Amino acid sequence: MRMSRGVIWVAALAAMAAHAEPEAGRPVERTSRPLSLQRRIGALLAAKPARDAHWGIHVVELKTGRVVYEHNAGGRFAPASNMKLFTTALALSRLGKDYRFVTTVRADQNPDGEGRIEGDLRLVGGADPTFSGRAYPYRKDDDAPNPLEPVEALCNAILDRGVRVISGDVVGDDRLFPYDPYPEGWTVDDSIWEYGAPVSALVFNDNAFTLAVRPGAGEGLPARVMLSPPAIPLVIDNQVTTVGDGSVSDVQVKRLAGSREVRITGQLRLRSKGVRQLLAVNDPALYAAYVLHDELTRRGVRIDGVPVARHRWSPEEPFDRKEGVELARRESPPLSEVARVVDKVSQNLHAEILLREVARVREKDATREAGLKEMKEFLDEIGVPVDAYHFEDGSGLSRRTLVTPAAVTRLLVYMDGREHDGWDRMLPVGGEDGTLESRFEKARLASAIHAKTGTLSTASALSGYVTTRRKARLAFSIIANGYTMRSSEVRRVIDRIGLALIDWEGN
Repeated sequence: MRMSRGVIWVAALAAMAAHAEPEAGRPVERTSRPLSLQRRIGALLAAKPARDAHWGIHVVELKTGRVVYEHNAGGRFAPASNMKLFTTALALSRLGKDYRFVTTVRADQNPDGEGRIEGDLRLVGGADPTFSGRAYPYRKDDDAPNPLEPVEALCNAILDRGVRVISGDVVGDDRLFPYDPYPEGWTVDDSIWEYGAPVSALVFNDNAFTLAVRPGAGEGLPARVMLSPPAIPLVIDNQVTTVGDGSVSDVQVKRLAGSREVRITGQLRLRSKGVRQLLAVNDPALYAAYVLHDELTRRGVRIDGVPVARHRWSPEEPFDRKEGVELARRESPPLSEVARVVDKVSQNLHAEILLREVARVREKDATREAGLKEMKEFLDEIGVPVDAYHFEDGSGLSRRTLVTPAAVTRLLVYMDGREHDGWDRMLPVGGEDGTLESRFEKARLASAIHAKTGTLSTASALSGYVTTRRKARLAFSIIANGYTMRSSEVRRVIDRIGLALIDWEGN
């Protein structure tokens, strides 16, 4: 008899609930599971370097709900970016796959007969994470996008409306969300780099920029520094010296939290290609205002004011996103494509935005706390126990975010039974794309694994789906915490466990 997806899900929940948690460090062996899989995974966990980490594993057959393998499946672990599975699932379930974000340019009034706008020109953020040069739908070879493309399109629309003079400032307006750029559990060091970019309702180029440092024209001369995009409200203190080819290149980037000064020190070999770093801006709304101001000025628009930012510091402060006259707008691709990028490339900022946008739409409160409240209600609905998780953010960058492997597989089983425009196709494919493009040691069957990666300094994870040689489909979660060796060594063990699942014969 063929089981419906709803029956399968009930069976999966019953199977998970029926088995007691294993003793810490010992896989549970049952007569329904092949010893070969138990032995293969057991041997991997018992050998170096795996035995120096704390492991949690849970594997479920999707068709029957049978638990195929478990090890510390009820323990709470830092999931790193596996948290994004929960956030993208929440957004798709609450907002729908066709949901879109809108960014607008507004003024108090239309331009007069001479093209003059009295007052400010406002770039109003609509929480659109795609306001960049990134290609949608996702392409794995999208290496050199033009970050200015969406701003250029808005500028062209503004000029088409006849604007030639702006008497006031160019305002980056991110008041759609109360300004709270860094979740609990993110570190000061995170804020320097693109992966820890501040959260804002006005997002341009992932709230980041590229810093390129190249050798000077000769030994002893300062290195050359280039920024992309160029109009950034930062001071660059360049202390990098060009040295002979017999020396070692070593460039360090430093910035105090919240500071607009970036200091780069060290040396570059004369014939080296230089270094490139993706750095976060400190104020996204101001960043966007500077870029828009620069692009309009390049097109001959006279601006009497300066770039400024406008934030909302409290949820109680009133804000009307439709105030004034709309001069230009940009609409995002559908949410299904946004979620695909979040999971394929593991984009932290985009995940944080999705959490807050769900809260804004559902709770009328665009805060991280309201987003986590909505997450709890969602997890209650799908049967994840409250004691199986502790979430502080939407991306997993917080070191305080915790979850059990069994909770992850429960989410995966639930989402596999829903119509969400190819949920499992949103995940990286083993050996082919996203964060799994270079994983699994070029194994021939690696593409049978569709899964989300996760990496922090002492946490590595892989959770998703695998199709076995016999065409059974498994949902799995593998998480390692508390290690001190290189993350690459732990990832190698995780990959071998994933490949072992492909060989499961179902007996």
